[in-house]
Amino acid sequence: MSRFSAAQLTQWRNEGGVLLEGFFNAEEIEPCRADMDLLYGGRRDAAAPARNDKKAGEIGVFSRDQFRNFDDMPFQCSPSLNLLALHPALIELARAALGTEEVHLYQSHSWAKFTGEADFDQSFHCDFKNHTLTVPAETPSQRTINCMIYMTDVTDELGAIHYVPLSASNVVCGGERDPFGPEEVQDALKSRERSGAGPAGSVFAYGIDVYHRGTNMTLPGGIRYTLTASFKAAGNDMVGWSAWPVSFLRPWHIFFEQCTPDQLSCIGVPRPGQPFWTAETVRRTQKRWPMWDAQPYLDAL
Repeated sequence: MSRFSAAQLTQWRNEGGVLLEGFFNAEEIEPCRADMDLLYGGRRDAAAPARNDKKAGEIGVFSRDQFRNFDDMPFQCSPSLNLLALHPALIELARAALGTEEVHLYQSHSWAKFTGEADFDQSFHCDFKNHTLTVPAETPSQRTINCMIYMTDVTDELGAIHYVPLSASNVVCGGERDPFGPEEVQDALKSRERSGAGPAGSVFAYGIDVYHRGTNMTLPGGIRYTLTASFKAAGNDMVGWSAWPVSFLRPWHIFFEQCTPDQLSCIGVPRPGQPFWTAETVRRTQKRWPMWDAQPYLDAL
């Protein structure tokens, strides 16, 4: 099922970011695009002009408007969008990147952007500021891989993510990583940035120590739909974002009814054969999720 190459993994490890074009095909993406239209399409003002809230020479900023159409999984839509972050090929990518068989999905959110609803231009930052209370690890298995999945074409006119490869940012700030990107180095980083633009179905994979930023949408009537999926090694308690059980009122039945045991393991459900499972815990879980396929768990008792 491999949809990536050893060379792309090497680029991700050495430079912190890589664009995987064509990772998902049209048959996989089109239903997700329909789900995003269902969730967010009614909020779009197709006639809104592009915004630019900055004065000349100012760097980008963060604002709540940029995250107006942003939500954590699970979503009130079909399994297509809900399960995209747990696609077997994406799990395979995470395992290969982190060098471990047991990986957990610790973050996944949908994000819709429309031209004119905000000035999406941001300053350079690193994501470890809100993924861990420490700093990015040096050991590969203790790192994370963060995937931005494109459900629409994402061009520079449509707010493509821009990033600075590690080798280039090291020239600017050495091994230091201020998560907010000090103002005095913003211009130097900007002169070295690369675009993560790519067609629908692409995945931009990056690390939490990579300087990156959102850019503004300038195409009239533009739409940008993405889904994030962030993976860590199971048991890495230094990294976290979502406590999935907290959102118990959301449609978790979609996962229990559709996911394989391998996929469920990525959100913390023990695999068949693990000590948690007894005849009683299987029975009670089946009562909670009536359409769950309990047979693999029963077979492993």
